[in-house]
Amino acid sequence: MNHNGQLASHLGVFNSGASLGGKVEQYRDKQKIYTQGEPALTLFYIQHGGVRLTTRPKGQPAAVTAILGVHDFFGEVCLAGYPLRMSTAVAMTESSIRTIKKGKMIQLLRKKNLASNALVNYLLSSLKKYQDHVADLLTSNAEQRLARVLLRLAHLEKNGSASAEIPMVSHQILAEMVGTTRPRVNLFMNRFRKRGYIHYDGILVVHKSLRKALASS
Repeated sequence: MNHNGQLASHLGVFNSGASLGGKVEQYRDKQKIYTQGEPALTLFYIQHGGVRLTTRPKGQPAAVTAILGVHDFFGEVCLAGYPLRMSTAVAMTESSIRTIKKGKMIQLLRKKNLASNALVNYLLSSLKKYQDHVADLLTSNAEQRLARVLLRLAHLEKNGSASAEIPMVSHQILAEMVGTTRPRVNLFMNRFRKRGYIHYDGILVVHKSLRKALASS
């Protein structure tokens, strides 16, 4: 799911994004960045804002597969030779996003320096998180999956601060990420709030105590 801005938090080599080259573009809230099935010739780096990725399997409704934030890459599967976009990317708020040509990024990877090592680590971590998400869908109930999604969005799934603010995400989007219905997400969110795990008033605040829901549900 969320990649947690690992390049920035661990190595800091891409904080400004300038070393990546490319062009920074501004996107409005809910503006589409690319559509599933389009040619994949570039990848993207979020310098400000957030992005939602959705995938629509053939004959199935679209599902939210990731919510990304500052210092995250997306569209990076083009580096693995995929010719078409595998998802649709939409800005979740006003966002500044750097567009990087596939060839430029491949050149960076071949340099085998701190920056290229950071990117390889990021891509491997992204794959691990995807595998963990699939395993979570198979082994956890809906309330546990929602708790884990919120902890990931707040970067509190392991170590970290006692609480963190995240932008409000609609219950419908959370339901699509968790694989349940909006009414059940409403129920779980109210339960988390009454237990003091979260609170919200325009901004959603997630507390580390939400981890208790992973064992109690």
